[in-house]
Amino acid sequence: MGDVMKKDRSTRKLPSASLLTGLAVLVWSAGVLQDVAVAQERLLTAMVIPATQEHARAVDQQLRDKVENALRSDPYFYGAHVNVSVENGSVVLQGFVFSDWDLRDAIRIATKAAGARVVDSLTIEVGGRR
Repeated sequence: MGDVMKKDRSTRKLPSASLLTGLAVLVWSAGVLQDVAVAQERLLTAMVIPATQEHARAVDQQLRDKVENALRSDPYFYGAHVNVSVENGSVVLQGFVFSDWDLRDAIRIATKAAGARVVDSLTIEVGGRR
């Protein structure tokens, strides 16, 4: 039985040099292709992220303009002391109003115009500022 084992071992052939060379080239090519794929992904990411950020800023600006126009055009609301900003699609109202009714009107008008979340950072100053 020991002779059979020796015979099996002796009949095994090592891979030829050309096969090993081909395998090495294939492994190297896969590494290069992977590096190229990673570089392409990074380039795409570098191009897409600023474009989406720019688009988001443009959308925020349009939303801000829409809310400001709605506040200015309402005949029963005086919004000279109300500042509108938009952060990631959320409308933020800052400044002051003269009464609780003005506060409610500002939030109502902004919510209706924006159709988005409105954050109230307004204060009520009875009689206004001097």
